Parts: sequence; C-alpha cells; structure tokens
Amino acid sequence: VQLQASGGGLVQAGGSLRLSCAASGSIFSIDVMGWYRQAPGKQRELVGTITSAGVTNYADSVKGRFTISRDNAKKTVYLQMNSLKPEDTAVYYCKIQRLSTAYWGRGTLVTVSS
Repeated sequence: VQLQASGGGLVQAGGSLRLSCAASGSIFSIDVMGWYRQAPGKQRELVGTITSAGVTNYADSVKGRFTISRDNAKKTVYLQMNSLKPEDTAVYYCKIQRLSTAYWGRGTLVTVSS
C-alpha cells in the first residue's frame, strides 16, 4: 500500500485546511486510517484515527477543531482542520494500521502563521 497526502500549505491562525490521503492498492475493513504530525524538534504524535466503521479517536489538542473522515470506496482519508493555531504547524502524515503492520505516507507541511 502506498499513501499520498496532499492539501498542506500556509494559512493564517483561525483559518482552515483540508488534507487528503489517497491509498493505492487495496484497503480492508480491518484497516485503521489516521493522521499524525511532527513539529520541528518534536516527536511524531497522533492527531486522530478512524476505523472502517467510522469510529474516530482524536488527540485532546485537536478535539473540537479537527475532523477525520474516510471514503472507503475512494480509499481516501481526510482531515478537516478548523480554527488552526500556530502550534498546529507541523508535517502531517497519514497512516494505515493493518493489524501489526503500519503503512506511512510522505508528509505534507502545514504552516500556520500568527
């Protein structure tokens, strides 16, 4: 499985961005899709995940501002980011967790200016 993320860019604080991540190859109902981010000088951290049934889980830092959705037919996971803050600046990565195997996409940079 290969993952291609897109949609990053520069946005002012308070603005919105929508990231997309499309998978090539098959995805399965057991796959948990998600987003992670890594800010400069920091470790990669969870943003949120979504199961094939649409059950979501979010980091506390993004709850109420970010929304993950998934289109299984298009093999795509989305991250709608609203009310962006400068501390959301990071490289955002998508991931598929298939049992014990993780597939990572290349990141897309999100920069939030104050």
